[in-house]
Amino acid sequence: MKVDAIVLAGGRGKRMGSRIPKQYMELNGKPLLYYSLKAFEESFVDNVILVSNEGDLDYCRKEIVIKYGLNKVNKIVKGGEERFDSVYNALIASDGCDYIYIHDGARPLVSQYILDRCQHYVEKYRAAVAAHPAGDTIKLEDGNHFIESTPDRNKVWLMETPQVFEYGLARSAYEKLMASRDRLKEANVNITDDTMVIKMFENVDSYLVENTNCNIKVTRPEDMLIAKVMLEERERTSSC
Repeated sequence: MKVDAIVLAGGRGKRMGSRIPKQYMELNGKPLLYYSLKAFEESFVDNVILVSNEGDLDYCRKEIVIKYGLNKVNKIVKGGEERFDSVYNALIASDGCDYIYIHDGARPLVSQYILDRCQHYVEKYRAAVAAHPAGDTIKLEDGNHFIESTPDRNKVWLMETPQVFEYGLARSAYEKLMASRDRLKEANVNITDDTMVIKMFENVDSYLVENTNCNIKVTRPEDMLIAKVMLEERERTSSC
């Protein structure tokens, strides 16, 4: 069995308010992106395809992959206009595998536990996603900042990554997406994650793998502080 991972690092992170893309900002002395790549390096995953902005390909290769000895990163490909373009570029660059992990490079706290759990469930259900139940009451608004409805909180989950699929399933779904992208754009359909693509084009539901560990996505400056504390705590407990 062959398992590969796609790590997406093509964003600019405008909400961070920094001239440096957030994936390259230092977190405890290393680039933020390093931590998610390191997690896959230490896992059962065979190969990693890193996706970055076209102008950053050489930087990623020299200053992250080579510098930190990330030997499982066997390809670095350029991202696209949208997130789904970047995923598609990586899927077609793949040499093929049985299962493919898709992960945001801005989630540095991904654990071996959740990688293992996702693998267990993707082998059973073909599609699995790390997620956690919503802790707060969720409101839907009417488009004018007024509350329209309140969904049942017990049925609301917040999506994370990795999102994991049979490779053939993901490849087929994304090829259909790319063939339909103009039609979807005209209909104002916003593709926000990979489970949406798999459901829309292959009618396969993804199993929700509850993640009890912190798996924060670094989006704002305060998220870097949270990630710093969590990383230090993880290092402290692992050395005890």
